[in-house]
Amino acid sequence: MKTLLLVEDELDILENNRRFFKREGYHVLTAENIAQAKEHLVRERPGAVVLDIMLPDGSGLDLLSEMREAGSKIPVIMLTAWGKSSDIAHGLRLGANDYVSKPFTYEELLARVETMFRNVEQIPERIEKGEIMLKIRSMEIHIGNNVDSSRSMSTKLPPVEFYLLQLFMENEGRDLKADYLYEQVWGADMANDPNAVKNAVSRLRKKIDGSGYVISNVRGTGYCFERKV
Repeated sequence: MKTLLLVEDELDILENNRRFFKREGYHVLTAENIAQAKEHLVRERPGAVVLDIMLPDGSGLDLLSEMREAGSKIPVIMLTAWGKSSDIAHGLRLGANDYVSKPFTYEELLARVETMFRNVEQIPERIEKGEIMLKIRSMEIHIGNNVDSSRSMSTKLPPVEFYLLQLFMENEGRDLKADYLYEQVWGADMANDPNAVKNAVSRLRKKIDGSGYVISNVRGTGYCFERKV
């Protein structure tokens, strides 16, 4: 059974949504504030979250930011007040998967939730390139020969390095501009931190050393993840 966390401080809306999704076959968790939501995220690990922005103990955007900074990839739908385009833009930059504006219909919200779960099911458990294996859900990198454990190394990557390496591995052999990498991984304009990509690439190069792959500089454009010649 799919587990869905609903975070909403308006109790009538929360209860009606809970009943609706329960009838649709979901295991439903509810939270009236950020503190309760955090407890569910730690104990229950829901498959998706429907998160209101305006909550009594803070902003849902802050909770979303904490989740993404901690490396959580649980899909999140933000609930926004009608016309709050700034909230929508901010939420998407922070890593929200979708948004629904209030007021909404149950059918619309259900369709968005079903789409999120389908997308999650399509995410591969791991990506492999040569002797590099990237475990998507645990954010671990494994390098080496699986047969000879003495030549193997496994470690958990910080979120920025994980998402950057995943992007490189999914685009093997392609030239990727530094500003594009920053936008995709950091979710902002690179002008605010021009050395971030360079420093992260430097750390990744050390971690994939001996894997048969390198991250090469591409003059005037950025970087390319490719087999070592």
